[in-house]
Amino acid sequence: MSYDDATPKSNILHMPYADATRSVRHVFVRDYETVAKIGVWDHEKDTRQKIRISVDLSVLEGGDHHDDQLAKVVCYNDVVIGIQKILAEGHINLVETLAERIAQMTLEDIRVVGTRVKVEKLEAIREAASVGVEIERHRRT
Repeated sequence: MSYDDATPKSNILHMPYADATRSVRHVFVRDYETVAKIGVWDHEKDTRQKIRISVDLSVLEGGDHHDDQLAKVVCYNDVVIGIQKILAEGHINLVETLAERIAQMTLEDIRVVGTRVKVEKLEAIREAASVGVEIERHRRT
């Protein structure tokens, strides 16, 4: 797919996570492991479970170069801090809910036009390395 100047701005939402022709960079957090109060079953209500979260962001670079200035980029550390804040709010029943909250948090930054969030529970099923959900959301225009 080509993204030339004739491409409508709304199509920018459906581009790859990084695209030099449209000044879009890929910012990511891979395999962030932590514990969370998550799950619908009674035995999950009073305990913390190991989870793994990955976040991929499609970020508009804008007209100005970042000039090696943190304030001019979407910071992956801020994404992790945002995840920690969401988890600190209390028990979450579904991995789907956690993924949606993380996606919504990342899209609060106007520069983020697309987000992919993967949430895995690492100990939910003994025979599986992980179980979970992956979602993709885009900024609505």
